[in-house]
Amino acid sequence: MHYGNEPRSGRPSDVNEDVIKALTELDRHVILREIGEKLNIPKSTGHERIKSLGLVKKLAIWVSHELKEIHLTNRINACDMYLKRNEVDPFLKRIIAGDQKWIVYNNVNRKRSWSKHDEAPQTASKTDIHQKKIMLSVWWDWKCVVYFALPQRNQTINSVGYCQQLDKLNTTINEKRQELINRKGVIFYQDNARPHTSLVTRQKLTELGWELLMHSPYSPDLAPSDYHLFRSLQNFLNFTILAMTRL
Repeated sequence: MHYGNEPRSGRPSDVNEDVIKALTELDRHVILREIGEKLNIPKSTGHERIKSLGLVKKLAIWVSHELKEIHLTNRINACDMYLKRNEVDPFLKRIIAGDQKWIVYNNVNRKRSWSKHDEAPQTASKTDIHQKKIMLSVWWDWKCVVYFALPQRNQTINSVGYCQQLDKLNTTINEKRQELINRKGVIFYQDNARPHTSLVTRQKLTELGWELLMHSPYSPDLAPSDYHLFRSLQNFLNFTILAMTRL
């Protein structure tokens, strides 16, 4: 008898850690099941190799568990700089923070049903491996959400599309946050995704006249969208889906 986590015949457990490291670097969203299927190893073996590499699953992305010294220094310097600046020039209420999140909207849940002993259980469609999802782009300040955008299904955002969203965000800020325009202007906060750091985007931010805050690597405590907004959104969606399945 074989149990779920025991090695099976024909499935070698000795796997070069460099191979798994290469897989995680190629696709930061790869899951243990996919690693096991690609390398023909048990899920438990993949998990052991992942742990030995010092990786941890964080916000669905494999990242180095230990920050390098330069990363720690950058985070400390950023926090210290912002605290000292706010003492002489209160600026926190001028911040517009933005980020993106994939929203899956075809979650399939199986329900229990009453059946006779000789009846087969009801069937349910299996979740498609390519689930229907849409990318939510949202920007918010200390009051509430200022602007959000929902592109077409499965459409990712490149630099050009991101700059178009920034133009629409700027129009909304002029309408809803005139105090920012009339005073010292917008202080903009975003992460280091490629569309955010491209030359085209940097030129757009200069054109808009927005000040850009520095983003430190692996800093969930400095990424308010991840910590405050998206976590609450995910909890709400999970609760809503659960409630619908009970109807």
